[in-house]
Order: sequence, then C-alpha cells, then structure tokens
Amino acid sequence: MIRLALAAMLTCLAALPLRAEIEVQELITPGGTDVWLVEEHAIPFVAIEIRFRGGASLDAPGKRGATSLMVALLEEGTGDIDSREFARRSESLAASFSYDTYDDSIAISARILTENRAEAIALLRQSIVQPRFDQPSIDRVRGQVTSIIQSDQKDPRAIAGRTFDALVYGDHPYGSSKNGTIDSVTSLTRDDIIAAHRAAMTRDRLYVSAVGDITAEELSTLVDTLLEGLPDSGAALPGPATANLPGGIQVVEYDTPQSVATFAQPGIDRDHPDFFAAYLLNEILGGGGFESRLMTEVREKRGLTYGVYSYLVDKDGAQVWMGSVASANDRISDAITVIRAEWARLAKDGVTAEELQDAKTFMTGAYPLRFDGNAPIANIAVMMQMEGLPADYIATRNDQVNAVTLEQINRVAREWLKPDQLTFVVVGKPEGLSTTLN
Repeated sequence: MIRLALAAMLTCLAALPLRAEIEVQELITPGGTDVWLVEEHAIPFVAIEIRFRGGASLDAPGKRGATSLMVALLEEGTGDIDSREFARRSESLAASFSYDTYDDSIAISARILTENRAEAIALLRQSIVQPRFDQPSIDRVRGQVTSIIQSDQKDPRAIAGRTFDALVYGDHPYGSSKNGTIDSVTSLTRDDIIAAHRAAMTRDRLYVSAVGDITAEELSTLVDTLLEGLPDSGAALPGPATANLPGGIQVVEYDTPQSVATFAQPGIDRDHPDFFAAYLLNEILGGGGFESRLMTEVREKRGLTYGVYSYLVDKDGAQVWMGSVASANDRISDAITVIRAEWARLAKDGVTAEELQDAKTFMTGAYPLRFDGNAPIANIAVMMQMEGLPADYIATRNDQVNAVTLEQINRVAREWLKPDQLTFVVVGKPEGLSTTLN
C-alpha cells in the first residue's frame, strides 16, 4: 500500500514542467576546460562540483591509501595558513567546501555566496593547487584513517565488503580498500602524498559543473582562475577489471549473532541499450523498497530479515549486479535459498505488465524530486558529464524509461539475470552454510 500511495503521488509530480526548469549550458573556458552551467539567479549563491577521474584507483604500487589520505589533507592548510586558519576563513566567508575520494574519482564540492565569491574561490584554489601537506597534519589525519581501518576490521559489513572486493576484483585497485591497510598507510611519506596529488589532480581528467547565481562569462573566468597551476596530465588510468563471479558461497567465520551477506552477478554498462530495461527490472527485483519481490518474499512472507536489496553498480572498469541481506545465523541459509529462487523465477518467468507500469510510474515520478536545489543539480550535472551523457538527458530520461516494453524487459530478464553466477560472501556463524565456490 505504501508503494501504491507513493506511486499515485508521484504520478501527479511527474506532470511538473521539468524540461523548462533545467537549462544546461555547455561551455569551454579560454583555458580549455569543459564546464556545464545552470543559471539560477533567484538566490545569491552558487554550487560548484569538481571531479577528477581516477580517484583511489590511481594509487601507485605499494602506496595503497595515498590518494585517499592526500584528499583528506586538502583542507588541512595551504600556503601560509594552517588547518585552523583555513577553517576560520571558510566560516567567515560562509563558504562550504568538501573533499571526498571514491574508487574512480576525487570529488570536490563548493557552496559560495555571490558577495564573497572572489575570496572564497581564492581560498578553494589554494587548497586544490597549493596544499601544505605539513607533517603534523599528515600524522594527525593518518591517525584518523588508521582508526577507521581498525574499526572496519571489527565491522561484519565492512569485512563482507572487503572480502567481496578481494574475491571479485583480485589484484585490480577495486580489490582492496581505498583507505589502504594499517601497514600501507603507516608507511606513506610526505613525498608519497605529494606524488599522489600530482598523479590524480590533473586537468586532462577534469569535470566541472555549476548551478546558481553566476553567468557563463563569470564562470569561465572563475574556473580558469581556480584550476590554474594544476598539471596537464598525470598517472595512467587502470584498465578494466575482470569480475570473478563463479557462483556459490564464501563464508568468513566471525563471532556475531547475525550474519551479513553481500552477493552479486555480472552487471550491465550504463551505455548498453538494455540499461533502462535492466534498471526497471532491478527496481522490481530488489530496488523498490518494501514492494520489491525480494522484500516481499524474504521479509514479508517469511520474516527472514529486516531488509534485502539489489542494485546495479557501474564502475569505470567493471559492472556488477549486487545485493545485500542480513539475518540471524540460523536463518541466513533460508534467506539465501529464497533469494536464489526469486532470481531464477524472475529470469524464467519475467515480470507482469502491472509490475512494469508500477516501476515506470515510480521511477519517472521520483526523478524530478532529485532536482531540489542548486547543489543536487550541480552534482547530477557533473555525473552526467563523467558518464558521457548529453546535456538534454534530463529532459529525455523519462521518455527512455517509458519506452521499455514488457517484451524487452522480459528478454533482458532471460538474458541478463544469471542465478548460477550469484556469488555470496557471508560473514558470521551461518548455520548450514560452508564455502562452496564453483
């Protein structure tokens, strides 16, 4: 009922004039940087999103964790100011900066008032182009990272994720934590941090979007000023990963009353013509909250878990169709049996016309809700750039969802769902389960 009520509400929201609200301008600055802009002058501030492709995958051999530690240090002081002064100046300008590392990218987000734009951009530029990387800050942030690593060693979900990555991706950078290990992080020197900065933050893999109170001319000048001094190119990107998904179960014994399972089969690339059909199929399988098939069969009918989910993961170098579930040690075996059965049933019998229509209504109706502010729109725009989508994708995306037919989605179910390749990593003391990888 919750899903049906929400679907009805979203049917109404889908009628909002989305196309007229999001006008993306594609710019090339005098310095040669591609930038996407959505002008919105109602509020005097601008949200800027910057991405560097590569991220933690660019760690040099034996230096795992260097990129992540480097990014964490960007706001720890620059030029002649230390971390406290950097924070004080940011606060005095009412500016907000954040820096994050992912497997395939470094993400920098900025929220800046129009009246303080020049001063805020100057401060942001210093952190990106001229970070201090002084030893006291390195030692302090390194301590924070090693604390996170130590905590993850006791977290069943983190153990499952780490074991899954090592099993599926092996020696590829995806196969280990972007934070590194205690040994690798402890051995990093200041020179390693400087080398990681030069390798990862370069103009040849740069994406920028801005939404808010700024014109195209102002933004072009701002971007060239902001990024002046970065190297033109850096370390080579890693090649694609070969996902090892043999099917079966790997058990990691860990003393906990509830087992945690991560599972996956081969996925689908964002550019594949069947992507939207697969996306809708996943919504019906395990992506649709309490109304999904997995949630209905595993939770509602049998009470085996509080939650079970599936989702498509599209990394630059690998695609997998993943899921997760947690259950009591004496029930996790039953939960896995039901998940496998539903995966196979969907591959064999497909979905109904009603399920497809409900999924379309939800996905198309929920889409406008993502554009609820300058910052979310800037984030969506920069992700579109990285994925190679056209600037009019926002206006055409729902048409592509609605174009999926019952025949197409059921063909995709037959061709893409691979129950025999479902590979589970289970952490806990699961009764009746042992490692049985094919």
